[in-house]
Amino acid sequence: MRNLLNFLARYNNLIIFLFLEGIAFYLLSTGNNYHNSRLLNGVRGITNRIDAKIYNTKSYLSLHQINESLAGENVALKNKIAQLVRQENSLFFSANDSVHKQQYTHASAEVIENSINKQKNFFTINKGESQGIKVDMAITTESGVAGRIVGCSRNYSVAMSVLNLDFKLSARIKSNGYFGSLSWDGRDYRYAILSEIPQHVLVNVGDTIETTGYSAIFPEGVIVGTVSDYEKYGGDFYKISVLLMTDFKKLHFVDVIGNMKKTEQLNLEKLYK
Repeated sequence: MRNLLNFLARYNNLIIFLFLEGIAFYLLSTGNNYHNSRLLNGVRGITNRIDAKIYNTKSYLSLHQINESLAGENVALKNKIAQLVRQENSLFFSANDSVHKQQYTHASAEVIENSINKQKNFFTINKGESQGIKVDMAITTESGVAGRIVGCSRNYSVAMSVLNLDFKLSARIKSNGYFGSLSWDGRDYRYAILSEIPQHVLVNVGDTIETTGYSAIFPEGVIVGTVSDYEKYGGDFYKISVLLMTDFKKLHFVDVIGNMKKTEQLNLEKLYK
């Protein structure tokens, strides 16, 4: 009690001032319509700004959940499209064949570890054998090719990145269909090299490079990048620099693609090799 009395005695002038100011503001706002509206508008403006800040903060914090939801919806749409395309192109199939309409399956995943500054780069995703992921599944982004699965555990998988000296991909020039082998030379993470394209082929800067579908891992027509430069290499072929569409420094959500008929195709090809 003594402390309270000491506080009041010490700050009595300030307390009286604030009390009188409050009475003055009250009389000013209630006794004059103009001042009342100005005060209300000012308070409303401050409240709206605070609400906007809170809303923006909540929206930012929910972006991760929204991205996961969009990735899932994107995968569902890809699976549905694959079914519809397969159904349209199928003439004969068994009445008991429940998957005749679809060759490729899609699953969304999140990259939880990634490297780009080594000669042999890998990245890890948060899906594994329990979620149906297997070795030699293809990985793409919304922009283009990213890599392929080389190892799986129960809930995680490791993928060999396009930015790996051991990564090879069958790719072609979209405009004319000529195909070659695409690989990374270990230099710039933004570029890869397309080789084995004959010099009699017309090549232009800006030409789109896409997958051929010959490997039984990547579907046909997945974008890889665009021609940024080319030069004659040796006596018969071009050395083509390809600007990759996938930005490996921003790798986050990916699409894991499985070929449901890969084993059948590979087993048949082994008989004639």
